[in-house]
Amino acid sequence: MKKYLVVGNPIEHSLSPKIQNYWLNLNNIDAIYGKLLAYDDDLKELCNSIKNGQLDGLNITVPFKKKIIPHLDVLNGHALRTQSVNTVCLNNGNLTGYNTDIDGFELSIKKLDYDVSDKKIVILGAGGVVPSIIYALKRMNAQQIYLSNRTKDKAQMLKNLFEGIEVIDWGALPDFDMIINATSLGLKENDKFGIDFSISGNNKLFFDVIYNPFNTDFSEAGNKSGNIIQNGLSMFLFQAQKAFSIWHNIEPEINKEVIKYLES
Repeated sequence: MKKYLVVGNPIEHSLSPKIQNYWLNLNNIDAIYGKLLAYDDDLKELCNSIKNGQLDGLNITVPFKKKIIPHLDVLNGHALRTQSVNTVCLNNGNLTGYNTDIDGFELSIKKLDYDVSDKKIVILGAGGVVPSIIYALKRMNAQQIYLSNRTKDKAQMLKNLFEGIEVIDWGALPDFDMIINATSLGLKENDKFGIDFSISGNNKLFFDVIYNPFNTDFSEAGNKSGNIIQNGLSMFLFQAQKAFSIWHNIEPEINKEVIKYLES
């Protein structure tokens, strides 16, 4: 039986085992998928476990998407360009890191039928998935990307990685069309941003990368007439679909039954 894990800290909120095991059962694949609360010192051992056959693959989430890289042999193109990895497995004997977050974000935006090509976009956060979001937005020809993080140095590092990014102070809200919560604020019930989103006006897209819980302080702030609110469930599903395809060479279907199952 093959074995897969999603590793992160925190990890309790992750629905990856629920969807991956659902698809494994649906496709009659002899495998199991679990989750592990991990620490920096665990990464080398986890990678060695894949090399020696004790594990067959990993999904990587916060805060290890960059920290896992020194333990890998090869980075796939998207992972190399963003220096962010969320999927790991052996490929031709090499421990290889992939980034399926880019496809996940792009496909979730396309599902909304939302054109970012002439839009001004604010991203809150500078860790984990943010390089993938910036990379995807630039591929989709976003007009302007503003980056705001409570620790400004981390935002500045991303500005050095991607051209045309403007770093703004935490809490500052320039004129924008779309705002993305890529922080961990919202994973806990009492998380608050301390930002007055009401001054941003109407007809905005509020995109929350968090998918569990389904409603957060951020989505509530955007819940007014004329705005579009999207949580991270679609992005999560599309990136999971791509990871499944890398491991099993099967692209599982995403349909109403899958979404209903996850929300149950």
